Amino acid sequence: MKNQNPIHVFATWKVKEGQAENVLNLLKTVHDESIKEEGNLFYKIHQGHSDLNTIVVFEGYTNEKAIEDHRNSDYFKDIVLGKIVPLLDTREIVLTTPVDFF
Repeated sequence: MKNQNPIHVFATWKVKEGQAENVLNLLKTVHDESIKEEGNLFYKIHQGHSDLNTIVVFEGYTNEKAIEDHRNSDYFKDIVLGKIVPLLDTREIVLTTPVDFF
């Protein structure tokens, strides 16, 4: 059985020199489509303060199925995999489950 707990995604991207604005423009569409998904909790885009070529995407999903649905969407395949990934030097993705102590 898949994890039914909320899952947060931290995607840290090092953008190729001169491509940050292009990536951010593409991410606007990804953001707008992602927040419409049934299992999406949030989709936040951050740009490095001192290194504008670093972008961190912080996403929240209700469970693993919601992440699968997101990654299998046509816009994700077209924009993220097809257009953004070629503009990156590096891409690191960490999936986490929030820990509640209280």
